[in-house]
Amino acid sequence: MSDLSPKERLWRVLEKKTVDRPPVLCTGGMMNAAVVGVLERTGPLLPAAHHDEGRMADLALAVRQDTGFENLGIPFCLTVEAEVLGSEIDFGTLACEPKIAREVFPSVRQVRFRDIGVLEKSGRIATVVQAGYRLSRQEPDWPVIANLTGPISTAASIVDPMTFLKELRKDPENAHRVLDYVSDFLIAYARLLIEGGATVIAIGDPTATGEILGPKVFAEYAVPYLNKIVAAVHDAGRPAIVHICGDIKAVRHLAAQLRSDALSTDALVNLRALKEEYPALTTMGNLSTYLLQSGSPASVAAQTLRLVRDGIDIISPACGLSTSSSLAAIQAMTATVKESRRDG
Repeated sequence: MSDLSPKERLWRVLEKKTVDRPPVLCTGGMMNAAVVGVLERTGPLLPAAHHDEGRMADLALAVRQDTGFENLGIPFCLTVEAEVLGSEIDFGTLACEPKIAREVFPSVRQVRFRDIGVLEKSGRIATVVQAGYRLSRQEPDWPVIANLTGPISTAASIVDPMTFLKELRKDPENAHRVLDYVSDFLIAYARLLIEGGATVIAIGDPTATGEILGPKVFAEYAVPYLNKIVAAVHDAGRPAIVHICGDIKAVRHLAAQLRSDALSTDALVNLRALKEEYPALTTMGNLSTYLLQSGSPASVAAQTLRLVRDGIDIISPACGLSTSSSLAAIQAMTATVKESRRDG
């Protein structure tokens, strides 16, 4: 099985089939590996690559080449959806990722619901879809991972986030209306990405943490809307990965209710214990991004090997990488996985 292509290896893992070793990924989106070390070689592809399909594809290829990650991940931010839905975006710099400059709505009661067909043709949607199309045709043996911002995080990027989080409890009727709307838009976007050649859809929902929401709100909002999107991705013939940030202790009992093909978690989570508790769960993660930024290549290799030996199904960073993360440390991570074997 050592002759498996990166795409085949990932497909087999997500289908719960035997592989020689785990894939080593950095999905893109909120887990973006376009670190300064890559950009110093390619030249200033950012922030231009956020708006240009060719540059976006070129940067995805450069990230794979320089880091050793076994996928092509697009886009390089969490702001595509928020921009389409009306929020103001600061597109950042070479060393600073885009962020929400201003949410468009002060309250869930004031969200303006636009036609999904119009939204599909807005903002940077076509740029990301066309970048995925280029990559899937140019590199057919490599998985193209297209990223969505999760429903809770997208809603919190168009409604003032502090108000939104309060209204999940105080105004559930309108909060559900907003999340239905956001989820329908994300599903439409996911279908376009899949039609464009995406191998996998990754959904990063950093606001949907047990620490922020608590178990009751997580069960009411995060689980059903994430599952709604996952179900639509499955209906379109593709697998889905969900990433949940933070310590999942408060919502650990709900992890098995997420219907994604793999669950990616933060470094705070003991993935070995989670896998023992839920044997059917395909686990992904969760090498500390702090270690990748500040640790030595030797320490990164040691922690990576521990994850492999713990039986983690897909090895990846635990969360979004700092743009100052060391290329040598990242390369130590990817090389360690590639040199490993399941019997090692």
